[in-house]
Parts: sequence; structure tokens; C-alpha cells
Amino acid sequence: MRVVVANRIAQTLNIHAGLAFTDARARAPNLVFEEIDRDADRLALQKLANWMVRFSPRVSVISDDAIVMDVTGINHLFDDEASLGKLVQARLSDNGYASYIAIADTLGAAHALARFSTKREHAFISCSGDEKQDLAGLPTRALRLSEPTTQLLRRFGLTRIGQLYELNRKALARRFASREAADAVVLRLDQALGIRHEPIKPTIAEPEWVMRLPCPEPVAAQEGVEYALDQLLSQLCRKLNNHGVGARDFYFYAFCTDGKSSHIRVSSANAVRDTKHIKRLLKEHIDTINPGFGIDMFMLAAARTESLDHDARPLSAEMVGNFDEEAFIRLADRLAVRLGEKAVQMPTFYQSHVPERAESFAKFDTSLMKEESVSSNAGPRPLRLFETPEHVEVMAEVPDGPPARLIWRRVMRKIVRADGPERIAPEWWKLSEKGARARDYYRIEDEEGYRYWIYRNGLYDDNRGGPPQWYVHGMFT
Repeated sequence: MRVVVANRIAQTLNIHAGLAFTDARARAPNLVFEEIDRDADRLALQKLANWMVRFSPRVSVISDDAIVMDVTGINHLFDDEASLGKLVQARLSDNGYASYIAIADTLGAAHALARFSTKREHAFISCSGDEKQDLAGLPTRALRLSEPTTQLLRRFGLTRIGQLYELNRKALARRFASREAADAVVLRLDQALGIRHEPIKPTIAEPEWVMRLPCPEPVAAQEGVEYALDQLLSQLCRKLNNHGVGARDFYFYAFCTDGKSSHIRVSSANAVRDTKHIKRLLKEHIDTINPGFGIDMFMLAAARTESLDHDARPLSAEMVGNFDEEAFIRLADRLAVRLGEKAVQMPTFYQSHVPERAESFAKFDTSLMKEESVSSNAGPRPLRLFETPEHVEVMAEVPDGPPARLIWRRVMRKIVRADGPERIAPEWWKLSEKGARARDYYRIEDEEGYRYWIYRNGLYDDNRGGPPQWYVHGMFT
């Protein structure tokens, strides 16, 4: 049996990690000890990481005794990085945990400085760009290297991280019998210096929408919990509504002063953002929130968000229910009086084979409501056309045939069905159509089932205006 970890008092008696337990007892006969329980330690560390979500949504456990937080963009919530470090250390101390904290631009630098820096009374803050200088004096084992790799570096006289900075990478690889060991040294060094990115995998999936409510005084009453839920729900639903989205999952967290936390989760069959509905779901389980010695922060998160179109509401109470033509006309009259006669318009049909000219807008008039559509022998049309046709790149099996593949919005689409062409000639009698080219329209469908209305502007046997160009003019629903 060996010592796994020793506290400060034991270290003053020359008891350290790795020492045989019999030697430790010989140095301190009255040594107080406890057999290590790795499973219990991992569970406790995981619970602590879940509690620390109160400071940052991106929290991860990276070893048996280390937690990393991504605090990018949240420093202003705690005044500055120094205040954040002091707050985290104080909260951990209040709950019986001794901690060493470092804040740096990279995970590797923060990990090394937290464990091996000599300035450990307060959080060590490595300013952006100072990692190289701050790490130079630390031992090489601070780079999270294996023990055999660290011993081999020591045999080469490389005991400090700063000695690796100017070392030739190829020469370093030649000194190691294993290519993997050499790559590990280079990888860990690059990660610590920010040359290579090292991602953080949060222990709790990071929600897309989060609202927080810190409490000036710990909340112990159930009424306070319900008040916090109302406040957070109002803020969250307002934000969801402003962005035109709804959510399916909602999480309500309560972080207690004694280091414990509790939360409830509810799900909806479809995306919602209605405050009353979400509150009704959460209140079914709100009794499970245990205030303990008091709650000092609440958090409400939404996940699995989806686009949620705003419901169309009647502009006038008279138009609720079935369509009332008289009420519609009265509404148009009131809008015209308030906004001006030209502000209220309606689409009208226009005799033209050119698709984008087949309708126009005119001043609202009841006689136009009875106007019938212009008869046409044209083929099927999409219900809506793009305001400006979008250029696409096309690969066709034959020059005058439909496309076999097209690239639209940077995505390659394979065409499985095509119908056409439907040729539409320019209106040559209009001055604005001088130089216009004939269009060949096709109705096509890709392998995912999407159907497009595209056209080739120009003919291959017509050299006027350059080679033909292809455009997407609309999509079939």
C-alpha cells in the first residue's frame, strides 16, 4: 500500500504521494489515514462539477482531482477574472474544499499553473500571451505527461518546460525510442501554449438558452422559488419570442449555499414558448426543489430549440372566425385613413408570360377583389417565386437538356427527375427588353425529394450575351 495524497501537515513530516505506507507510519506513528475509494471520489467530483455550472455552462472533469471551466465571455458578470477566481475559491472553502485555481488562455496552462505554481494563496491569473513566460519555470511533469516520459526527459537533462521551447522537434523525436512518446511531448506543449486547440467536453450538455438569477440573500421559502421561476420564465420566453424560436426541454436549477444543487426537467411534445404552459409543466415538480440552508442562485435553461413561426392573428376583432368581406373592406378603409391611400394595396393579375411580371400591385379597390386570374396555357408554377432568381452551377448530360447535377448555396444536389423545357421568349416589343434572352424552364427534383423551378437564360446556339447561365426561380412545396 502506498500514499496517494497527503495534506499539508503530513507533507511537513516528509510524507508525500508515492511513499510506501509502512514508511509513512514509521515517520508518523499516529498518522490518521483513510483507504481511498475511487468510485466515491469520482461521484463526489462529478456532483461538484454539476454544482459549478452556476459559474459557467461549460464545466468538465478532466482527472481524479481536477475540474476545468471555460470562462470565456463571462468575466464581466463577476467584475473581472480576479474577482471570479476569489469567488470560486471562497465558495469551495465555505463547503470544506481546499482548492488551487489558475486562469489562463489554454486548458494546459491553467492545469499546470494550478498544480505547480508557487503563488497558490489566491487564483493565479496568466494574462493573455504570457503563458510561455509563466510556464517556463515549471517542471516538465506539469504538461500532463506519463511518468516514463517524464523520467526520460529528466535523463536528457530536460527538467523545466522552458527548456523545451527552443528544442528542435526532429531532434526531440530522435531521442525517444517511441514515436508516440515524442508526439505526446510536442502535443502537450503545443496545447499549453495555444498552438493546438484542446476542446472541453462539458459534463452537462450546454443549453442553447440560459437565464440566471443571483439572490442577494439566500432563499429558503417556497414562495421565493416560485417568484424566481416567474422572473426567469418571463425573461426566457421574451428572448425566445424575439428570436422566433421555441424549445422542447426546460431545466430549472437551484444552487444552494451548502454546495448542493437540485433541478427539475420537463419536456414538451412540440416546441413551445408560452409562459403559462411552461410554468404549468414546471410547477408539477417544483416541490422537489429543496432549499436546504438557502438558495443563492437560480438558473432556467431551454434546449432542443426549433424555429417557431409567429401565429397569424386577426388585425381586427370583426374578422375573428369565418372571412367577412364587409369587415375586411372596413379594415382597409381604416388603414387607408390612418396610413394614407397609397399605403393599402393588393396584388392584381397582369397579362405577361414573364413569371415575375405576371402580377402587380394597385391601390385597394373592391372591384379588383372580383377579378379573375388571367388564362394561361403555361405549365405548373410554384406558389412563390424568389424576389431575385439565384444563380446556380449546373452540369448537364447534354448541352440543351435538363441538369444532371446542380450546385446551389454551396451544396451539390443530384437530380433524379426533370420535366421540360418550357420556353419563354422575351417581350421584344418593350424597350426594356432590348438584349434580353430566351429562357428554358425545367421542373426538377433532387434525390432528397426537393423540387425546384429553374431556368437556363440564353441558348447554346446563340452567342449574344455570352454562354447561358442557370438560375433557381422558385421551389415547389
